[in-house]
Amino acid sequence: MKPPVGPPRQRLPLWTRIVYGSGDWSLSSFNTFRQVFYAAFLTDVVGLDARLASVAALIGVAWDAINDPIVGTVSDRLRTRWGRRRPLMLAFAVPFGLSFVALWWAPPWHSQVALAVHVALAYMITDTMQSLVTVPFFALTPELTPDYDERTALTAWRTGFNLVASLAVAVLAPSIVDQVVAGGGTAQQGYLLCGALFGGLAVIPPLLIVALIRERVDAAEAPEPPPVSETFRAAWSLRSFRVLTVLYLLNWITFDLVGLMIPFFVTWWLASGSPLASVSVLGLPLPVESAMLGALLVVSLPAVPVWVWLSNHIGKRAAYAIAMAGWAAVQLVVWLVPPGRFGLAVGAAALAGVGVAAAHVLPDAMLPDVIDEDELATGRRNEGAFSGALNLVRKGAGAVAVFGALQVLGWTGYDPGGAGQPERAVWAVRLLTGPAGALLLVAAIVAAVAYPMGRARHAEIRAALAARSRAAEAGSGGI
Repeated sequence: MKPPVGPPRQRLPLWTRIVYGSGDWSLSSFNTFRQVFYAAFLTDVVGLDARLASVAALIGVAWDAINDPIVGTVSDRLRTRWGRRRPLMLAFAVPFGLSFVALWWAPPWHSQVALAVHVALAYMITDTMQSLVTVPFFALTPELTPDYDERTALTAWRTGFNLVASLAVAVLAPSIVDQVVAGGGTAQQGYLLCGALFGGLAVIPPLLIVALIRERVDAAEAPEPPPVSETFRAAWSLRSFRVLTVLYLLNWITFDLVGLMIPFFVTWWLASGSPLASVSVLGLPLPVESAMLGALLVVSLPAVPVWVWLSNHIGKRAAYAIAMAGWAAVQLVVWLVPPGRFGLAVGAAALAGVGVAAAHVLPDAMLPDVIDEDELATGRRNEGAFSGALNLVRKGAGAVAVFGALQVLGWTGYDPGGAGQPERAVWAVRLLTGPAGALLLVAAIVAAVAYPMGRARHAEIRAALAARSRAAEAGSGGI
């Protein structure tokens, strides 16, 4: 028997996709700046022992376990004439932008414990500001459209802005820091300047969304949600949500681990200890880490519509598994790049960009479908709670990557700010940059195969929700 056929595709206006998608510029610039450069900043600029730095980041994630669910629940419970999501984005857009700068101040203290406490507090404050903008932003996706493929398209626009922001940060941040240092300044001043620049730009998209995007009226007038514990018990009872959580965690641990290891990999393996190694790109000298990250992200941009097209034809699960298999193969190639072969490293990074595009767009496109399944089971829309949960997983993935990588470096004798590193530390850098990512991606493929939500299942859910809505309308009309 054929599965139920869903309603005709409900396309959003192009301007809605663009305005909403721009919100990921703010989130991506924050995440890229922190995930790629923060570990090296803590060890080489702040002078914090790698193991203490990893513990400080882990404390921030412990706070996230409380912070993100609270923000998600508050967002679901909020009732205003402007909706549930946009008031939070309006109130915290500017504090979110200011929090960029807080992360990049290196206090002039000599105590390792004092530095670790400062880092933990800065991490907690900035993550709170991020949650207050990110969670309501993500929760808008299922409220803007119920369509299976349109949600993928909407997520693709978000991914486009995400990758452009990542590209801007990856290319400009090291160049700005190098220029400040070359001009007689300090790396600390360079990082503060980057924080002010990207933090200021991050304020704009949430304010545009507040001004131009409207939430669905029925979502804003939804019944009062149950206690948060009941919501999460109901969510965790769904196999699709449990598997998606595992997939999401593996997906982002890989991306964050590879990203944060690239500066270490370039300095201590490719450049054999030179902190200012550069490569010519279109006649312009760029720091090697900027060239690698830039190549990865430049290739990712045109790959996004390809993965959207493929997912529309073979489904999100299959498209994701194919993409991760290709990316895993590239990570093994990275392991084999010899010192001094900057061009080969940049080429491998470009190939990785094909898989990175799918890693950005497809997992996020799966979440709204799980929210629909939860609505069928509970009769409620809990976008904020689900978005808060996966936002926690997203930030937790980054913290796990930072914690694991810095712990390994610390125990292998990595010397913060040292002129050279022990051979075992350089060996660990290579392992973490290449094969470790490949193993994580293989595990993500297994999770994708186990994910039970496909197009046919989602069509059944939407048909059941539509039938329930018609019955409710008929019942209310007969009173």
